Amino acid sequence: MTQERGAPVMLPTRSPSVGTDLRAGDDELVSVIVPARDEERSIGATLEALRRQAYRNLQIVVVDGGSADSTVAVVQQHMAEDERIELVHNPRQTIPTALNLALAAARGRWLVRMDAHSTVGPEYVGTAVARLREERWGGVGGRKDGTGSTFAGRAIAAALGSRFGVGGSVYHHGVAEQEVDHIPFGAYPTELVRSLGGWDESLVANEDFEFDHRLRSRGGRLLFDPRLRITWQSKQSLRELFQQYRRYGRGKVDVARLHPHSLRLRHLLPPLLVPYLAAAAGAVPIRPRVAGAMLAPYAAALAIASVRSARGLDDARARGLVPAAFLAMHVGWGLGVWSRTLELVRRGVTR
Repeated sequence: MTQERGAPVMLPTRSPSVGTDLRAGDDELVSVIVPARDEERSIGATLEALRRQAYRNLQIVVVDGGSADSTVAVVQQHMAEDERIELVHNPRQTIPTALNLALAAARGRWLVRMDAHSTVGPEYVGTAVARLREERWGGVGGRKDGTGSTFAGRAIAAALGSRFGVGGSVYHHGVAEQEVDHIPFGAYPTELVRSLGGWDESLVANEDFEFDHRLRSRGGRLLFDPRLRITWQSKQSLRELFQQYRRYGRGKVDVARLHPHSLRLRHLLPPLLVPYLAAAAGAVPIRPRVAGAMLAPYAAALAIASVRSARGLDDARARGLVPAAFLAMHVGWGLGVWSRTLELVRRGVTR
């Protein structure tokens, strides 16, 4: 079990003897770790993007969580073409376990996480490593830009780029370099990750936020660099989005139990919104004016955010789904928090 308190983070100093491989001309090996499960439609593009990196000295570790589709076959095809790619199997099928299996296999001085439904530009790894080499940062991450292939998917991607949808999550909409409390698909010194015990395998969601919180609680600093752009396939249906954010909400409860001080105001707003909206809906048949007054502030904010977020969408059907995407995110997260909290209360678990 990972711990919040411990010795201060010690950033590695430059040493060519640690994780070094001179075959490709880059002086330090970088391990890129990619958890995957049932990603046959996207894993190929992810691996192609990694194979095109200007920084050539890579170890690419794909961890498959028992895919039922042809994900493994796609990975094996790329392995036959590029000796830098390795495949590890994850029988437990959870993301934290996948990350720790990849960490155990990592030989590089630096560790870069990718998801199997994301792509990056050719300078991504090199830029991340250059920032880590400054020896100021415990981790480095960039901006995650959602994309969609369906009407709902494009609406969801637009909502994810709005502060109304994701609050203060800089990695969704940030444009300026800054120190942050969390980074997506982070890049870290490998030995630093090992010194922190890797990722907490008791969690089924929010394992990356929990890891970053432990890193920061021991003095590490996280950098958001907007030059690091990640093109990420968002969910392609409102149902999938709702389920995703419900899972995030449940995971946030588990992280809060481990680290109460990690909670921020933005984490509490959706759980407060759910009973508020329920009370307003219940008042409609009894006191419709009161219900209208209760709903008006959120409805106005929803309308304004939807109009702003939909400006970049060229299809009316996608634009019309943006409000529903916001609702799926807010209500899904809020219900996830409440369902996990009530589940723990029924079990008599408070810590």
